[in-house]
Amino acid sequence: MKIAYLSTFYPFRGGIAQFNASLYRAMIQKGHEVHAYTFTRQYPSILFPGQTQRVTENDKADPVPAEQLLDTVNPLTYGRTARRIRSWKPDLLVMKFWMPFFAPSLGYVAGKLKKNGTAVITVLDNVIPHEKRPGDMALIRYFLKRNHAFVAMSKTVEKDLLSLKQDALYRLKPHPLYDHYGAAAEKTSALRHLRLPEDKKIILFFGFIRGYKGLDVLIEAMKELPEDIHLVIAGEVYGSFEPYRKQIDRHQLGNRITCFTRYIGDPEVPVFFSAADVCVLPYKSATQSGITQIAFHYHLPVIATNVGGLSEMIEHGATGLIIPEVTPRAVTEAVKRYFTENLLPVFSAEIKKRRGLFSWDGFADEITRLYETIQHSQRI
Repeated sequence: MKIAYLSTFYPFRGGIAQFNASLYRAMIQKGHEVHAYTFTRQYPSILFPGQTQRVTENDKADPVPAEQLLDTVNPLTYGRTARRIRSWKPDLLVMKFWMPFFAPSLGYVAGKLKKNGTAVITVLDNVIPHEKRPGDMALIRYFLKRNHAFVAMSKTVEKDLLSLKQDALYRLKPHPLYDHYGAAAEKTSALRHLRLPEDKKIILFFGFIRGYKGLDVLIEAMKELPEDIHLVIAGEVYGSFEPYRKQIDRHQLGNRITCFTRYIGDPEVPVFFSAADVCVLPYKSATQSGITQIAFHYHLPVIATNVGGLSEMIEHGATGLIIPEVTPRAVTEAVKRYFTENLLPVFSAEIKKRRGLFSWDGFADEITRLYETIQHSQRI
């Protein structure tokens, strides 16, 4: 099958690009002919709160040979992109969707390919965004109408999809493990590399720092946690870190929290997860989290709040703990239980048993089966 894959690829960086590269490689290994297409401009600078959208010399990125065509804010490129992809005559167009901003550009291209007889399948990270803006729902509906089918990676996304498109053809398939970062490091050497205390229990908050991820709740919980628990905050800040810094200072937690408030490049990822005893995700809202799948790659258990699809990814009492409510007290109780009951070895062993459930091969197979369903249903 000829598959055109339009989304974020090298030279762009971040979790979406990593996901796409892994799925792209899996589809090629299945024997498909896959051509990757990406953006010339993904976000205008004013809408991107991070340091840079593109790979730097310190990143260990997968250099997928993607053709750069689409400028999200230049409608003149929409038609050119559609014509270029159409000229290759793909059987299937695969895309990723995670925020309404991309609806006009990706939706236009999808609509043109769909009219030309190409099947269109989108992998949905989110349908309804965490941070809503006026006009979002109209943009989302526009995009959804221009697809034949979807892959939802959590029941929350499934629910949102069906609330806007009741007749949607879709499959529910969990986010695969991020397994491209390499092997774990030896724990003591990881701690020393990061200059972390070797006599403390390390909890890790990892990933882009945004308001809905609840870092403020976790910092508040640290007040009530034992002195032998040390928090590591690792990730690029979207916005300002100053409110968190003031919170840390107000509670005099500076000696119990180590901050790496910058983009964490791929080569460093194994060190952070190898140094940690548990990953904590105190999110206030969520669909699913790629951070969970990085942690599980390193057999590291996760403690997460019961929001969105996080509870689908973590089996409470087997691969991690689900916090029943987003409060400092609930976070504190979950972390205390984890260490008091010494759950790390038990949960790690269970995660190791379940790796096969989250393979990229299986995800690629699901897309192939969905394509076959589109053909049989005569939706093209």
